Amino acid sequence: MSSFLDALARVPPLLAQHVLVSMAALLLGILIAVPLAFACARRPGLSRVALGLASLVQTIPALALLALFYPLLLSLSGLVGGGIPALGFLPSLLALTLYALLPILRNGVTGLAGLDPAVLQAADAVGMTRAQKLRLVEAPLVAPVLAAGIRTAAVWTIGAATLSTTVGQPSLGDMIFAGLQTQAWALVLAGCVAAAALALGVDALIGVIERGLATRRKGLWIGGLVALALGCALATQPLWPRGSQQRREVVIGAKNFSEQYILARLIGDRLARAGYAVSYRDGLGSAVAFEATAGGRVDVYVDYAGTLWTTAMHRQDSPPRAAMLGALQQWAATRDVAMLGPLGFENAYAFATKAPVAQRLGVRSLADLARVAPRLKLGSDLEFLDRPEWAAVRDAYGLRFAGQTPYSPTFMYRALESGRADVISAFSSDGRIAADRLVVLGDPKRAIPGYDAVLLVAKDRAADAAFVEALRPMLNRIPVEVMREANYRVDRDDAAKGSPEAAARWLAKRVGL
Repeated sequence: MSSFLDALARVPPLLAQHVLVSMAALLLGILIAVPLAFACARRPGLSRVALGLASLVQTIPALALLALFYPLLLSLSGLVGGGIPALGFLPSLLALTLYALLPILRNGVTGLAGLDPAVLQAADAVGMTRAQKLRLVEAPLVAPVLAAGIRTAAVWTIGAATLSTTVGQPSLGDMIFAGLQTQAWALVLAGCVAAAALALGVDALIGVIERGLATRRKGLWIGGLVALALGCALATQPLWPRGSQQRREVVIGAKNFSEQYILARLIGDRLARAGYAVSYRDGLGSAVAFEATAGGRVDVYVDYAGTLWTTAMHRQDSPPRAAMLGALQQWAATRDVAMLGPLGFENAYAFATKAPVAQRLGVRSLADLARVAPRLKLGSDLEFLDRPEWAAVRDAYGLRFAGQTPYSPTFMYRALESGRADVISAFSSDGRIAADRLVVLGDPKRAIPGYDAVLLVAKDRAADAAFVEALRPMLNRIPVEVMREANYRVDRDDAAKGSPEAAARWLAKRVGL
C-alpha cells in the first residue's frame, strides 16, 4: 500500500502535462471538426472525403501516428530553416487532435442530417438568413449530439495521451512505461488509475453539458463548462510560473529500462542538491533522447557509445575504445550536444542463454551459436532487430534463427526463463545475467562495438559551470559490477526489490558520490 501511495505522489506534475496536451488536442479537434461538420452537411461530396480521411486516421495505431510526426516535423523544420520542434508537445498535440476528429465530425454530420426538414423549411419561411438559421435553429438542435461526440473524443484523447511519453511529452504514460520496465506494478496502477479518473471526470462534466443542452437548461450546461474549465486549471497548477525557480529548472532524460531510470535519478539527486528544480522525461527512444538533447528540450541524459556510433553516426567499424570516444565527442559537438565523458562502465549488447542450454548445445561463443541457430528462437529487446548492430553480428557469424521475437527488456528475460526464447540479446551491465546464472557468449570477431555509458549535456547547459560541476564527479566513477548490482535491485521480483530512486541512492553511497 505504501508503494502505491508513493507512486501517487508522482501523479500531480504528470497529470498537469497530461491534461494540458489532451485538453489542447480536444479543443483543437472541436475547432476543426465542428465547422467542418456544418460544411459537410451542405456538401455530400466533402462529407464523404472528410469522414473517410478521419476514419483512415483511426485505423493507424496511436503509437505509430505519434512516431510518424517525428520525421514529418523534422523534414518540415529543415525546409523552413529550423525552429519547428519535432518532439514533445507539438507532435503529441497534432496526433491527438487527429484522433479526436472522427467522433465529433461523425456526430455533427449525423445530427445535422437528422434535423426535421419541416423545422428548416419553417426557418426559411419566416425569412431567416443562412447565418440566422445556423445560429438560431441548426446549432441549438445539433448541440446535444455534438456534445456526445465530444465526450467520446475526450475519453479517446485522454487514453491515447499516455503514449505521448514515447515522443518526449511528459504524461501519465511516464509512470505506466516506467512501471512496466521495472516491474513496479504500483507505478503502473497509479498511472492507470489517474488516467482513468481523469477520463471519467471529464466525461461526466461533458455529460452535464450535454444534458444541459438537450434540456435547454442554460444554467446546467454553463455550470458544467465552468466546472470543466476550473478542473483543468486546477490540474495544471504545477505548470504555473513560479518566478526565479522557473529559470533553474532542468530536465533529465531517460530511455525505457531500469539502468536509465537509476542513472537519471542519480543525476537528478546531484542537481537537486546543487539547487536546481529537477523534472524527468522517462521512456524515450534512443533517437528521441538524443534529438531532444540537441534541441535543448532535455538538459542531460546517459547514452551508450555503441548506440550513437551505429545508429546516429552510421559507422560500421569497431575502433578501440579511446578512438571511438574521441570521435564521438567531436561528432556530438557538431550536433549541439556536449559529451562530458564516460561514467566508467559499459552496457554492451551480449548474447546470453541459460547454462543448461549452453552445455547441452556445446556453445560458448557466437561462432558456436551460428552452428545451432537454425534450431533456436532468439528473443531481443524492441529495438535490437532493427539496429545495425544486429545486422553486423548476423552477417559476421551467419546467424539464422528459427524464430525472432522482440520483447520489452523485462519480458525478454522472462521469455528466456520460460523457454519461449533460447537465446536473448542481453545487456552486459544487467544484474539478471549473474542472478539468473546466464552464459554470455563470446564475440571473437568483435562484431559488437564498445558501449561505454557517456554523459551527454545540451549545448546551453554545458556553459553552466554549476551544472557541469555537479555532474563531473560521476565521470569514470561507476564500475560495471556496481552498476549490475544497482540494476538488479530494481529488476529483481522478490521482497528485496527496490525503486529506481532507492537504487540511485544506494549507487551514490556505494561509489562515494
